[in-house]
This record gives sequence, C-alpha cells and structure tokens, in this order.
Amino acid sequence: MATALLETSNLTKVYGSGLFKTSENLALDRFNIVLSAETPKIVTIAGESGSGKTTLVRLILGFLTPTAGKVVFQGKDIWEMAREEWFEYRRNVQAIFQDPYEVYNPFYPVDHAFHLVLGTFHIARGRAERRRIIEDALAAVGLRPAEVLGKYPHQLSGGQRQRVMVARAFLLRPRLIVADEPVSMIDVSLRGMVLDIMLRMREEQRISFLYITHDLSTAYQVSDEIFILYRGSITESGDMYKVINSPQHPYTQTLLASIPVPDPDIRWDEQLVLPTTQELLAATSDACKFYDRCRLHYDLCLCAEPELLKIEENHYVACHRRRPEVGAAAGQELAAAT
Repeated sequence: MATALLETSNLTKVYGSGLFKTSENLALDRFNIVLSAETPKIVTIAGESGSGKTTLVRLILGFLTPTAGKVVFQGKDIWEMAREEWFEYRRNVQAIFQDPYEVYNPFYPVDHAFHLVLGTFHIARGRAERRRIIEDALAAVGLRPAEVLGKYPHQLSGGQRQRVMVARAFLLRPRLIVADEPVSMIDVSLRGMVLDIMLRMREEQRISFLYITHDLSTAYQVSDEIFILYRGSITESGDMYKVINSPQHPYTQTLLASIPVPDPDIRWDEQLVLPTTQELLAATSDACKFYDRCRLHYDLCLCAEPELLKIEENHYVACHRRRPEVGAAAGQELAAAT
C-alpha cells in the first residue's frame, strides 16, 4: 500500500477555558483524513463558525500540538520529525490565509514576501534567478510583475494581494496547500479567478489542496471530496457530488438549505426556533452533538454519539437513522424529509 501524502489519525484538540483552565472545550474530535500521494485532489473542509475548521488548519500546519492523535506526512508524525525533516515539511505544506492584508508587513514592498521565502529555503542563486522564479510564480496566478513588484500592500487590490499570496505559496512547488477561506474577503468577480488557479495547480502542477470554507457553492465548483464538520466532529464526508446532491445528514441538509436562491419570490425562513433547555442539556452529554438542532432526532440520539457509517462507495454519514438496526421506518422518514 502506497504511503499517503498526509494523514490525520484520531486528531483531537481540547482547549482549557477559565482562569485556571477548569473547564474544557472540545474543538476537534477524532478527525481522520487521508490524502493520496499519487492523485492530487482538492478536499473541502466545510462547516459554520466554531465547527473546528481553523483548529484543524493550525494542527496540520504545526501551529498547535494535538491533545490526542497524529498528523502524519509521508509516513512520519510531524511532531517526531528531526529538524531537517521538519524543514522539508514546511516547504511541502504551504498555507494561504483568509485575510490577504494581514499576512504582509506594511513597511515592505510585496517583493519582500517572495525574497523571504527564497532566502529561507535557499532556492535561488543570484538576483537574476530569483527574479525569474518570482516572475514565473506571478505568471501562474495571472499577474504581471510590473503590476505588483515594488509596490506596498496598500497599493494593491484585495484580489491582487490574495493572488500574490497564492504565488508565494506556489513559489516552493509544494505538495499540499492549505487554503483557509481564501476567497471570502475578495470580490465575487475575483473568486472564480482564484478558484480556477487552484484547479490549474491541481491539474498542471499536481498540487493537492485542503480548501477550508463555509461556502458550499464554491466548494462544489472545485472540490473532489468534502468533509462536513459540526462542533468538531465529522457529520458527513465523501465524494463531493454524492454529498451535495444526496445529503444524508440533517446538518448537511440544513447547510444546503441556507444557500440563497436567486429568485426574489423565494424568501428565507425568518422564523427562529430555539432549542429548549432540556435539549441544550442533552446536547452537552453523550448525545449526538446535533441533537438540539435536529428536526429528526429521537430517543437513540440521546444515548450515544453516532459513528461514521459507510452508506455507499466514498460516502459516509454520522447519523443513527442510517444504521440498519434502526429500522425501515426511520429511514423512510429521513428520505421523506430530504
């Protein structure tokens, strides 16, 4: 069996809260993913704010240490890597962040971001070779050197700043780019351009992406697979088209229903339904984490958190109603509500 490019095994992160860290917040709960070293893919991690997406990014990039579990790159736990191995990991796993302005030092032209990378990883010899490498990276994201080089961050548009960040990541020819909400803070007209760059890098440069987003519409355009997170746990995962076109978990269905329809005669549901105190208390126990918001919950959902079940090839869902022993009646009810 071929070694995976990146694999997480029961990756868990618990934050302490309060002055003396007396209480705990489970931010990520036994997250598992395997990215192939042979077939580059764009894999989406989706969910609302607080679902654990940012925690996952920080764990994979090595900014946080896990409470439990592992992040394994090409067969090696990143926290057991020697200095040289860690250096190579940092070169092969790059990041693009949400805010294309905060990542720049405003006192330097944007060229500084490129030269810092080239100098750190000892990629180029001489000024001419550095210039060529930078120009090639800018060309890959549709920018002309004269448009951006020598300019300060505030002199560029948000779309230009974000594409410069993509070019900086591409400069190292990494195996994996972790893109944390890369299009959420730029104009809609430019989002398609950035997404197209991701697709071209996958196809032409064989770079895999972890695409972190709350926007299922953009995820559907570019992704091969998707993982839906809710309160740190995977609720549904698998092939993008299967999950989006045939969602099996009530939370996935809720996310899809929240996408606006371009029809002025169709209005959003403006009625806010709050869970009862009993439901909120139940949701903090061993119950399904989605119990307090689920329109289909029943007694078993209070007893135990559901495990991921395979319902078809490359399609998994964590919902008790998909368990064969629950019975046909529950399955029919879920199908009718879909």
